[in-house]
Amino acid sequence: MSKLIVPSRKPNEEGKVLSVTPESAGWKYVGFEVYALQEGQTLKRETGDQEVCVVLLAGKSHITTQNEKWENIGQRMNVFEKTPPYSVYIPTGDFYEVEAVTDLELAVCSAPGKGTHPARLIAPEDVGVEMRGAGNIERRIHNILPEQKPADSLLVVEVFTPEGNWSSYPPHKHDQDHLPHESYLEETYYHRVNPDHGFAVQRVYTDDRSLDETMIVKNGDAVWVPKGYHPVSAPPGYEIYYLNVMAGPVRTWKFHNDPDHEWVMERKLATKQFSQKG
Repeated sequence: MSKLIVPSRKPNEEGKVLSVTPESAGWKYVGFEVYALQEGQTLKRETGDQEVCVVLLAGKSHITTQNEKWENIGQRMNVFEKTPPYSVYIPTGDFYEVEAVTDLELAVCSAPGKGTHPARLIAPEDVGVEMRGAGNIERRIHNILPEQKPADSLLVVEVFTPEGNWSSYPPHKHDQDHLPHESYLEETYYHRVNPDHGFAVQRVYTDDRSLDETMIVKNGDAVWVPKGYHPVSAPPGYEIYYLNVMAGPVRTWKFHNDPDHEWVMERKLATKQFSQKG
């Protein structure tokens, strides 16, 4: 198995099934965990010097922070319902307590914070929904915590790729602190597959091919992207969901497309515009 893949495990006593930390990934910014909580189970954490975005992937919960409490939040029972999720943003120097009202799949996204913004609920109506790409590189985007919304470091988005389509395509990267052209952002992908016995294909590669891995990714796997381009493919018969978490020294998403493949987007968009006129 590739060292870039972190598989899900059976829940431990806290319900944790997956963890990527700066220490395990060998980077500075992004932390990512997934919990599978049973109805009535509680998870409590202090944020310390991290800001956190808790994403309710599936199920309902009560969530309490130092100054806020939200009860019975959550509506989708499966990510492939494709409705935007409920999420909660929690700043540094705070805590969060999650009580599962139903069985609950929970993602905890973290990165260094400054305590600039108060805890808040991110309801489904606060999530920007868009279709990106065209033809067989079209995918559905849920912008949970984009750079236009307040946070110190975190960027959080979920993507739905139809069967037979590609996403994160044309292949792009954001591994250079070279603004305004490109930003340095570490990134994790958390994959779900429907039906769940299927797989996705993800490639991570650099221009000089010092990193060049093509991976078979199973339902519940995470992939961490330390550098390079990172496209994803959904095989025929299987739709792919992934949750992206990004963070770096500057909170902006400026990416660089692989020049060998950038032309594909231009052709797809031109074809789409032509068909709409017709």
